[in-house]
Amino acid sequence: MAPAVKDVPDRGEPTTNTSRSSGGRRTRDRVPRTATRTAVVPYVDADQAACLTTCTNPTSCTPGLLQVRAVSRVKLSHADRVLFPGDGVTKGDLFAYYGRVAPVLLPHLRDRPFTLKRYPHGITGEVYFQKQVPRGAPEWIPTRQFTTHPRDGGSRLVDFALVNSADALLWMVQMNCVDMNAWYSRVDRPDRPDYVVFDLDPPDEPDGFESAIEVAHLIRGLLDEVELPGYVKTSGADGIHVLAPIQRRSGFDDAYAFAESASRLLEERHPGLVTTEWLKKKRAGVLVDHRQNGAGKTIASVYSVRPKPGAPVSTPLHWDELTSDVRPRDFTMDVVLERVQRLGDLFAPVLDEPRPLGAAARKLSRLVT
Repeated sequence: MAPAVKDVPDRGEPTTNTSRSSGGRRTRDRVPRTATRTAVVPYVDADQAACLTTCTNPTSCTPGLLQVRAVSRVKLSHADRVLFPGDGVTKGDLFAYYGRVAPVLLPHLRDRPFTLKRYPHGITGEVYFQKQVPRGAPEWIPTRQFTTHPRDGGSRLVDFALVNSADALLWMVQMNCVDMNAWYSRVDRPDRPDYVVFDLDPPDEPDGFESAIEVAHLIRGLLDEVELPGYVKTSGADGIHVLAPIQRRSGFDDAYAFAESASRLLEERHPGLVTTEWLKKKRAGVLVDHRQNGAGKTIASVYSVRPKPGAPVSTPLHWDELTSDVRPRDFTMDVVLERVQRLGDLFAPVLDEPRPLGAAARKLSRLVT
């Protein structure tokens, strides 16, 4: 049974705290009225701390796996709570994984407004989406305020959390977040995305994911034609994500237009295999969803555990690894930690090697006409 989904309303209007800078001038930091602060505490016990330390006991852990320091400011409660009932994966297991993967995950979250997707009763229970930083958020988690436009109309000021530290990441696990969802843009230029997203949704057929793999390679080929490199990861759920990093000269409308033109061109070139049809009952083939490119949209970050049986992880791949036999469930938390130790962050170029979108868009327009 699919879990129920519930949006948690944004609570409270922001207030301002006033402080005095070293030069004597008053400065104001906006914080939510609801932000009752939690205490700074160590891990819940020594065993939990040891799980996240640099490996000093090779008989109990694999030497060299990504580790973090032994002391965190986050107190983990209900560590034995089972979040994946079919697999026995607990909240403590997620806490340990995110602590270890933090060094490669955090660059992909840093300075991006964060939406909490909370599973207090496990992945088969009710799901809560929450944009407003929750009550009791620690004072060391930075926030940034933006205006949002709820589906029911109007506008609302929301204080978004920024997951800029390992402690902030672990606090999200304490809040029962399974996957980590953040904007495509950063707070200094919220109208300028860092990448174009191609979200592939395979059909509900026995060979559906194999078809999505084929389409991912078609996207790569088209991006190569317009000289805009693409990087691939399993979504960790049922699909595939291809991200094309772009310089922050273009807006979301530009990213949307590029993704739409590219997707429709592939649909024209490969009818029956590629589709842009949103309605599932009218769809034939793999949906290449360009609609995910928009201000305020979020994507499950690379290295996120996904709320699916087996606790699969959204995993970056070399293109030559994306073979027809790959399946999302292949990439567990242990597998991903081993891959990161061996291969490093395969998604680092998404942050480090952006290309101009304008030049690629002009090349694409010549292919379309």
